[in-house]
Amino acid sequence: MNDATQRSATPLRLGLIDGDGIGPEVVRATRAVVDEAMSAAGATPVYWVPLLMGHRAIEEFGDPLPEQTCTALDELDAWILGPHDNAAYPPEHRAAVAPGGAIRKRFGLYANIRPARAFAGIKATAPDIDLVIVRENSEGFYADRNMFAGSGEFRPTPDVAMAVGVVTRQACERIAHEAFRLAAARRKRVTIVHKANVLPMTMGLFRDVCRDIAHAYPGIEVDDEHVDATAAHLVRAARDYDVLVTENLFGDILSDLAAELSGSLGIAASLNCSATKAMAQAVHGAAPTLAGHNRANPAALQLSAAMLLHWLGIRDNNRALLSAGERIERAVATTFAAGIATADLGGLASTSEFTEQVAARVHRR
Repeated sequence: MNDATQRSATPLRLGLIDGDGIGPEVVRATRAVVDEAMSAAGATPVYWVPLLMGHRAIEEFGDPLPEQTCTALDELDAWILGPHDNAAYPPEHRAAVAPGGAIRKRFGLYANIRPARAFAGIKATAPDIDLVIVRENSEGFYADRNMFAGSGEFRPTPDVAMAVGVVTRQACERIAHEAFRLAAARRKRVTIVHKANVLPMTMGLFRDVCRDIAHAYPGIEVDDEHVDATAAHLVRAARDYDVLVTENLFGDILSDLAAELSGSLGIAASLNCSATKAMAQAVHGAAPTLAGHNRANPAALQLSAAMLLHWLGIRDNNRALLSAGERIERAVATTFAAGIATADLGGLASTSEFTEQVAARVHRR
């Protein structure tokens, strides 16, 4: 038995973290679709590892991200994370780093891959959008991630607030490689997004390092733009972009814009990853007012899970995992094309009805 066959026959262990608000509903819907896709692709069933985060974890362990959960994640290569509602946590937990950010930092998930694609059947402001934003996920201007100890945001006096943005050559190099590898499998174009005209040292370093890495990928067309120009260009002609690579804060803002141009945050998938671990996490929040009503849109997390299976399939050279991921993406797309969607997208389907339709379609070729 060769290595690829051995990996294919080994049960896949995936963490499953419900989170808050609509989290349990969309996570349950995603698990159902993954199980169906794995079966349809001829892969071994997933061994799911349920873990606590958020309000339930506070009730049981007094911590929204208990050490028990992190220790279990240490033993896993991949997991699915539901949304968290840290704004509603008790005051002593509200000021801490949000669970998703804490997990990203602990496990060094330096790349945040956020595709934006218009689907047939879903009204989109940019109906021809099909791009991927590759966001550096470990430093930049986000205060919870850019310091070894403590926060990068501080107040020397009650009337003055400051933030430190950190950009390192190592982080720029590794995120640039992610972007160029991704572009090689797409339309072979990378746009470096920065603000070097007013931040010449930090954003200049980001731009220049990405330009240096481009020399290792001679088949990829590369250009660069200021972030404000990119925002305007996205609104006017999103079809012009293929892969965009950018700093943490800029990537967060641009990916939300791109998601809305493609139809809604409700279909915005993302993958957080390093070279060895990956986490599927929808871009949207916990929507606590919808919790328990069977009205939440599970598509974003289902598409995120498809990305996770694709990442594992590439890493392990596992065709069954690649097939399962492709089946989920295609099934969500054909469900939308058939006019089936949840209320946030103008449809009539409940969470469970939408999931049943997607699960049935993963078996179709």
